[in-house]
Order: sequence, then C-alpha cells, then structure tokens
Amino acid sequence: MSDPAQTAVEEPVPPAAHSGLTAREVAERVDRGDVNDVPVRSSRSTAEIVRANVFTRFNAIIGVLFLIILVVGPIQDGLFGFVIVANTAIGIIQELRAKKTLDSLAVIGEAKPTVRRDGVPTAIATGGIVLDDVIELGPGDKCVVDGEVLEVDGLEIDESLLTGEADPVLKQPGDPVMSGSFVVAGGGAFRATKVGREAYAAQLAEEASRFTLVHSELRSGISQILKYVTWMMVPTAIGLIISQLVVEKDDWKEAVRRMVAGIVPMVPEGLVLLTSVAFAIGVIRLGRKQCLVQELPAIEGLARVDVVCLDKTGTLTEGGMDVTALRLLDGSDEPYVRQVLGALGESDPRPNASLQAIIDAYPDSADWRCTESLPFSSARKYSGAALNGPDAESSRWLLGAPDVLLTEGDAALAEVEDLNAQGLRVLLLARADRELDDPRVTDGVRPTALVVLEQRLRPDAGDTLRYFAEQNVSAKVISGDNAVSVGAVAGKLGLPGADAPVDSRRLPAERDAMAEALDRGAVFGRVTPQQKRDMVGALQSRGHTVAMTGDGVNDVLALKDADIGVSMGSGSEATRAVAQIVLLDNSFATLPSVVAEGRRVIGNITRVATLFLTKTVYSVLLAVLVVCSRVPYPFLPRHLTLLSTLTIGVPAFFLALAPNKERARPHFVRRVMRYAVPAGIIAGLATFAAYLLARQHYSGTGALDAETSAATLTLFLISMWVLAIIARPYTWWRIALVLAMALGFVIVLVTPWLQHFFALKLVGTTMPWAAVGIAVVASVSLELVWRWVGRRFPA
Repeated sequence: MSDPAQTAVEEPVPPAAHSGLTAREVAERVDRGDVNDVPVRSSRSTAEIVRANVFTRFNAIIGVLFLIILVVGPIQDGLFGFVIVANTAIGIIQELRAKKTLDSLAVIGEAKPTVRRDGVPTAIATGGIVLDDVIELGPGDKCVVDGEVLEVDGLEIDESLLTGEADPVLKQPGDPVMSGSFVVAGGGAFRATKVGREAYAAQLAEEASRFTLVHSELRSGISQILKYVTWMMVPTAIGLIISQLVVEKDDWKEAVRRMVAGIVPMVPEGLVLLTSVAFAIGVIRLGRKQCLVQELPAIEGLARVDVVCLDKTGTLTEGGMDVTALRLLDGSDEPYVRQVLGALGESDPRPNASLQAIIDAYPDSADWRCTESLPFSSARKYSGAALNGPDAESSRWLLGAPDVLLTEGDAALAEVEDLNAQGLRVLLLARADRELDDPRVTDGVRPTALVVLEQRLRPDAGDTLRYFAEQNVSAKVISGDNAVSVGAVAGKLGLPGADAPVDSRRLPAERDAMAEALDRGAVFGRVTPQQKRDMVGALQSRGHTVAMTGDGVNDVLALKDADIGVSMGSGSEATRAVAQIVLLDNSFATLPSVVAEGRRVIGNITRVATLFLTKTVYSVLLAVLVVCSRVPYPFLPRHLTLLSTLTIGVPAFFLALAPNKERARPHFVRRVMRYAVPAGIIAGLATFAAYLLARQHYSGTGALDAETSAATLTLFLISMWVLAIIARPYTWWRIALVLAMALGFVIVLVTPWLQHFFALKLVGTTMPWAAVGIAVVASVSLELVWRWVGRRFPA
C-alpha cells in the first residue's frame, strides 16, 4: 500500500520486469505483418449483401421468364421483371442500412484489451495487438490471442468454452493461455505468442460478433416451403408449356405469354424479401435504442421466449452499491476494522461492485501492507488477504458471504437474515487461522464484523418485470447472493413469487427434479456458475425457450447455453462475446423492445406468408386445371402482376412492418399452410369456374379479353377477401389499406388507357355480375373454412 515495492515482493515475477514492447518494436512487427489482423465484422460485407439478394434461385427463374417476355412482347407483360428489380433493390438497401447500424454499434461495444507499451498500460483495439505484446488480465477479461503467462496474482482462467472442462484453471508463469478463454478470478499478464489467423480465437472472435444468418425456425420454414414450391413448379410448367402450344398452335407468341403467366405467380419471391426486410428494419429500430443484435435470428428467438432468467446484480439493480452500516461482532475496535477493510479493498486491483463500495467508504491506510491475496471467485463466494498491520503482526482475513463462511446455527446468521429480509446485502469480515491457499481456510473463522450494503434498484426494472408478466413470460431471478436478500429486492419490484425465495444449495441435482423446482419458484439465491448452466438446461428440458441475462463472468456458461443470451454493455468481455444481444446502454428496460420487435417480425411474416402461399396454391391449381381442360390459360402476365401488387405485394409490405404483440408460436409451416391451402383451392376453383362460364357466355365472339377480365374480377375479389381476413384485427389504417387497394383496381377498370395497358375490359353486365356472384360465394366459403380451420387446428 504505502510501499509499492514491498507490495509486490510476494509476486512470482515483478511487474517491472515486463514493461512490454517499445514503439520501435511495435513498428517493426507491424511492418512484418505480425499483427492481430483478424477481420472482426458485425455484418456481411457489401458484396455479400448484394450477392445474397441478387443471385437467388427465384430471381434466376423470374429473370429467364422476363427475357422470354422481352422477346415475345409486349413490355407490359414483363412488369413482373421490374417488380423483382425493385424488390431486390429494397432488400439490398435495407440490409445495407442494417449493416451501417450494426457496424457503428459494434465499434461502440468493442472491448479494448490493456497492453503494456513502453511500460505504460494502454487500452487498444483488439486488431492493434502485435506479436510479443504484454497483455494485462483481470476478472471478466477474455484472452483475445494465444500466449504465455508472465505474471499471476491468483489468476484463474475458465477454458470451458474451448475444452468443455467446467473447472477454472489456476495459472502459473510459463503456462499457456488459450485465446477464447476468460478470467474468472485474480489477475496477471501474458505475452502474445500467436496473433491474427494463427490464434485459436481467430475464428471465435469473428463468429462471436458477426451479424449471422444462422438457423431460425422462420427461415428454415420458408426454405422448406420454397423447396416444395420448386418441386411443384417443374412438372406444372412442363405441362403448361405443352398444353398452351397445342391450344395456341396458330400463335406461338400468345402461347408463350400464357405459359409465362401460369408460371410466374407460383413463385412467392416477395416472401423471402419481406422476411429479410423485416429483420433488417428490426435491427435498425433496435440499434436506435443502443441494442446490438449480434445474430439476426436473436430477434426471432427472444420473441419465442417463455422464460427469462435474470441475474439480479446489474439487471434488477444498478452496478454501484453503498455501505450503509458496519456492525461489529466480537467487540473489535471500529477504527481498526475500518483499516482492515480499507487494506482488503486495496489488495484487489480489480474490485467488484461490493468491494468498490467498501473502498469508497474506507480508504486505505499507509500503515497496512498486503503480503498475499486470494481474489474473489463467484464459485467460492469470498476473497481474502494476508495483511501486516501497524503492529507488524501478520493476520489473514476473509471477506464474503456470511452463510458460506459461517457454520449453520451461528448466532450472527440470525442478524444477517434480518438484514437480508430488508433487501440489504451483507458481507462478513472474518479472521482466518489457516493459510489462504488451504482448501479448509474457512474452517474455524472468527467473525469480526458485518458490512451492510444497499443496492441501487433500477428505476425501470419494475415496469419491465410487469411487462413480462403481462406477456405470459415467466421471470426467474437467479443470483449468487443470499436468497432472502434477492427475494426482498425482487419483492420491492413486484415480482410474483418473490416471497418464497429458494436457496439453490438445497436444489436437487437431478435434472427433472430441478426443473420441477424451477417451475414452482421465481427467486433463487446462492447459485453457482455451474448451477446457472444446469438451471438453463433443466428449463429447456421442459420445452421452455429460455433467455438469460447477465453481465459477469459467472453468467458466461449460462448465457452460452441459453436459447438467447443477453449481456449488458458494461459487462465483462466474455459475456459480450457469447451473448446474441448486447444492451449497450445497460438498460434492462430495452428488453421489452427486443421482445416486441421479434413478435412483430414473426407474427407479421406468418400473416403475409399466408397471402403469398395462397397465390402459389391457386396458381398451381389453375395451371393443372388448364392443362387438363386444354383451354387457353386465363391470364396474361400483366393481369397477375396487377393482382399480386394490389392484393399481396403492397399490403404485405405494410402488414409486415406493423406492430404485433402476439407471442411467437412454433410450427410455422403448418400454421401457414393450414390456411393457405384451402384458401388457394377455393380461389382457384372459383376463378376457373368464372372463366369457363365466361367462355361459354362469350362463345363465338372471340372476346378472349372479356373472358380474362371476368376471371380477373373474380380472382381479385376473392384475393381481397383473403387480404381482409389477414388484416384482422382491424384498425383505421388496415381498413384504409384494404380500401386503397380496392380503389386501385377500380381506377384500372374505369380508366381507358389503363384498360388498354392491362387488357382489361368488362363486357356487358350479365357476366361481370356473375363473376361478382361467384366471388361472393367463394368469399363466404373462405370465411367458413377459415373459422373451421381455426377451431379444428387451434394455434
């Protein structure tokens, strides 16, 4: 303390011996390329974004058909090609916007390791590390490159993310350090021996912060649907080509146009686009709230969550604490105890929140010297130090959880329980007779004082917990602190079940029994890091989708195993690396926004997918009926482009971005197809019936445009009814959207140049009204089937 040289006497290697590289040595290594130049990106590159949106299977199909139409003409039958160009451009622009947002947030959230240069500790970007740099380590720091340990101060490193071994490894000088591991206790320094792509973390670091399109039920479901559509397209297209060439043998160009018209609407190309756009806009919206989404489907995943596990410290409470009282237990002199606490605080170079509060309350005295230290570990729940006081008498002290340091039944525990019941945190200062490295150091300790700490509740935590309760999401507070204290804090915030906290040391180890206890309880204290991981697994075994929030190294394993890991921006580098979502503003209140965004995306994509796939079903059915009946295909490409734009494309875009608070439900494909298949069949049969009736009504007149117009009117009205069903529940803007699309079709029918452009003209009154009548019957059937399906196959 007063003498830095004396303080370091017990360290294996004095820090002064490792002053790090000089500026000249750094420059030499940079010139040689010995730099940690792993390209850590938060998003795909611009080229990858363009390539992913342009070079798709369906763009290739539509592109070929568009070229065919350019050959046979007229250009209005090629409108679908321009729609694809516009859709692709929208997708690229939105994802580039999301990339810009993510890249800027990644820079804000990027960890900067402390490196010694010219003997001065300096925080630099990970990419600025060079070979042989001396990198300092403290609790929560992630090892970003491979290296060799130079200095240790009770340095314990968790390598479980790499090796699967749960127990932390106590490091000594000369031991190897694996990049991707992280410090759980103590501190030290190591020399970088492998940097850049040679380091083991080259892949881990890049993957940890990359904006990825990994597995999600939504995307895999859409891919499955598109696979089925492709299988249906090939035989249907072949049959359609043959039938139209036979029917239109005197006009091959007309046959080709009708064939293209039959194939194009089978492709639900906008569904993939809208999914990407909805995700990208979700990322942008969350980015504005300082929420970094490190994996795209994390938005979707959190929307499916039905259990959220919360770490109390840093989530329900703010990071800082205040010492409110010091209660002596053995009649010790209070000034003496204050000096011991000050010396203990000074013995830890990287204090946690509790120790920092003690440091602030009890400054270090120049008369005390630390000769040995035992860093705090979340597994053992205490720290310690060997101190030489002003009387030169050496003493060993422990500071930690009273119920861990004291034996059951100790008189001091009753007072601790009373304080915990008030929501206060209590640490015990005790004198130990054994050496600090003795596994039984806590045996026979002499309690000296209770340090009472008050935690600062987050002002928005209560509202956030209420939001989860309203959304039927169970909140489980899982903390390493005393269960009664955690329950009192949760009770102040109004968490249901907080009045029955559970001490996790009494939880059964067997997974099913643990899961049953977790379902019953809401607050769990004295949870070890491994127990947190086991709890997440137990909940998942019951079919729950689990989100885990945390900010400390004791949360890393649970964050990694949870379906969705959420880290605070101020949390340790290790937690930020494994989390899918990072709250850069450290606000727990941002979580409802993330949940709401996920629900908006999934709920709305399910809605619009029904629109797109209804079109696919009736298109396939119409093509099959045409092939079997050997009649001209009822539509030209321009007709279906108009219908798709007014009944699917434009309304789907608005519906996909609308608010939606409905909790995401599983079985995406089944839920979409159970509506799309009957709706598509009804629409296809009704449209074909109207077409055949029109052919009979206009027989002998050669009025193919009149026949097509009647069929188009029927299909438009049925598609509008499908849209009206999908748009429920109605709001003013949803009603306005449906009416605007109907008005658009009316304008086409009454405007002469648009009639000519789209080859639509209703002839007479009998057949148009018959087409309307068929559409009404089909719409009533749709409504009845829709309601029956909803009752027969509830979501």
